[in-house]
Amino acid sequence: MTTTDSGNSLSSCPYHASGFTSERLELDPAYTRLRSEEPVTRVTMPHGGDAWLVTRYADVRAALSDPRLSRAAAVGKDVPRSSPLIQQADSLLSMDPPEHTRLRRLAAKAFTARQVAAVRPRVQAVIDSLVDALEESGPPADLATGLAWPMGITVICETFGIPEEDRGRFREWTDAMMALTVADPATIQAARDSLDGYLRELIARRIAEPGDDLLSRLVTSRESGDRLTESELGVFAVDLLTAGHETTANQTGNFLYTLLSRPPLWESLVKDPDLVPPAVEELLRYTPLATSVAPFSRIAVEDFELAGQLVRAGDAVVAQTDSANRDGTVFENPEELDFHRENNPHVAFGHGAHHCPAAPLARLELQTVIATLARRLPGLRLAVPADEVEWNTNRVMRGVTRLPVAW
Repeated sequence: MTTTDSGNSLSSCPYHASGFTSERLELDPAYTRLRSEEPVTRVTMPHGGDAWLVTRYADVRAALSDPRLSRAAAVGKDVPRSSPLIQQADSLLSMDPPEHTRLRRLAAKAFTARQVAAVRPRVQAVIDSLVDALEESGPPADLATGLAWPMGITVICETFGIPEEDRGRFREWTDAMMALTVADPATIQAARDSLDGYLRELIARRIAEPGDDLLSRLVTSRESGDRLTESELGVFAVDLLTAGHETTANQTGNFLYTLLSRPPLWESLVKDPDLVPPAVEELLRYTPLATSVAPFSRIAVEDFELAGQLVRAGDAVVAQTDSANRDGTVFENPEELDFHRENNPHVAFGHGAHHCPAAPLARLELQTVIATLARRLPGLRLAVPADEVEWNTNRVMRGVTRLPVAW
């Protein structure tokens, strides 16, 4: 046993979180053993010290919904975490109920099923335009720079009403914010500050003259007379914009790599388009996104037991959703991709109060891009061997740098 400076008794810490880090899509096989033998174990995070790593499905869901594990308690502190960026106050990601409940309820009004359905034609049009350009230039082509990234940025920026001429700066800011390590962490904060300042100016314009975009709906969203303040709008917009294009763009490339590196999977979608929605759910379950053990830490606000392990007040806990999605007690043959899987309660979008509010939009984009490619480019294939595909490095999320294809 070792003891921290605060006096908390901790088990020895044999794992460093960087040991679980991978840029490609292989999930570290150590998670299989941990789920079986050490479902709650100590790891040293890349920044801020040690944390409890939770790997089993039931325990991950419990950790993500337990009020004794606080996101707000991590605000402004050098707590164990994956990114050098210290968690900010006022972010929806940094709040606990009841503050979080209030903002989530107001924000949800901008992500209703009707609102998401309304953008479907535009999402289809954006993707068709990008595929048109691919066809016009002819093979080989790069699906990362030619489709995944421009789709993600265009859809989220159009959804928020960000002018086309500003999208280059937006991409630069969010790209800087996703770094795992930098020579000067202040550069990450500076990028966030720049994006925050830009959005506050845009919000002021929407308050004066609302339009038909998501930002305008957030500005005008009310619940029993309550509404989001300008400060809350600004922080919430930063969170949604960053997550909304980074996650979807990376997973688009990741999903297409997986499908094209396993041709029978791709051919199954070409032959049966009705398989696309369940295929996307299975790819969400199977495809790890975070490069480190978990993107967010929670801090215990009191002593309690988690899966038989004593967690002390002040301890950090990280829940590994990618590991949870491979738990054989929940998913039959979890290491196999099965597009006919009947029961798929994955936690790719999180669980509990912090379940991703933009999940319906992400599903719409992923389903539409895969269905469109299967219909329009059924002969799509990798233009290089799978092991020669280039992957991003030093990023919070896994993703391809380039995805060369032919058809």
